[in-house]
Amino acid sequence: MLATVIHGERDIRVETVPDSRLIAPTDAVVRVVAACVCGSDLWPYRGVTPVTAPRRIGHEFVGVVEAVGADVAAVAPGDFVIAPFYWCDNSCLNCRGGVSTSCLHGGWWGAPDREGHLVDGAQGEFVRVPLADGTLVKTPGAPDDALVPSLLTLADVMGTGHHAAVSAGVTAGSTVAVVGDGAVGLCAVLAARRLGATRVVAMSRHTDRQAIAREFGATEVVAERGDAGVEAIKELFDGIGPDFVLECVGTKESMDQAIRSTRPGGMVGYVGVPNGGAELPIRTLFSSNVGVNGGVAPVRGYIEELLPEVLSGSLDPGRVFDLELPLGDAAEAYAAMDERRATKVLLRP
Repeated sequence: MLATVIHGERDIRVETVPDSRLIAPTDAVVRVVAACVCGSDLWPYRGVTPVTAPRRIGHEFVGVVEAVGADVAAVAPGDFVIAPFYWCDNSCLNCRGGVSTSCLHGGWWGAPDREGHLVDGAQGEFVRVPLADGTLVKTPGAPDDALVPSLLTLADVMGTGHHAAVSAGVTAGSTVAVVGDGAVGLCAVLAARRLGATRVVAMSRHTDRQAIAREFGATEVVAERGDAGVEAIKELFDGIGPDFVLECVGTKESMDQAIRSTRPGGMVGYVGVPNGGAELPIRTLFSSNVGVNGGVAPVRGYIEELLPEVLSGSLDPGRVFDLELPLGDAAEAYAAMDERRATKVLLRP
């Protein structure tokens, strides 16, 4: 089968790899209908995260179950399923506590499982899914193809944007600013509005992403960054800032922007994968009573909450995909996102 392999900085190749197969009785094999490139995939692509040897890549996919192990009961061949960006049993203490990303028995796509067997990356024709009963969420029947992009966002970016809003504590009638205009930031705008925020400011310098943010419910857009960005945000909210700020980038600069833009006593919800020396300024937080909450998003726990609204069409996060390419053009997909020619790229095997 074909799958995407990263060999090093800006070196993405689509190669023939061993076919996915059942190994454990709790496994399923899924034929990938759609996968995509994530902003976090760009860290190794850009060389920020070193690639020491060629490895499989990709962690977001939806597809159709092809085969299941003897112990799998929740899904069956022919089911259309959504896979979160990690695999988990969805039943251990941590999963039941709402942090399935810390599953005591789970792991990550493209890495070895607990027995040392490689788990496929998502950017391929098929994926072996460990702990299939806990990991996969099936849809009620085969969805219309037009829904596939939005369903795919439930694997990561919509759930991650939702986690930013939930972590911050966004409530009906609240005010919000979102730092980051990638797919996660745009979904955070949508999530904040869904939770009832009356004003949501998108921080974006790109007209195409500003347009998506407004479509998702942003009431204002701020293009400035740094001190000027903090001042612009605060001016919109009586000189003190919004109730909540959602940080969706992961750099030192984005976290600083988020913390300094939040009103005293407000909360930052952060989901950006930390890179570039991001740290928490404890003295600033202490003196302003600004709180910080968030982390890697346990999206498996959000899929079933958000799925009915996606299926009904009342929630349409698939708009973040503005380029679709065949799997064979994965290198171009990465280049398009790296060069900001695309917000998020959908790959079709």
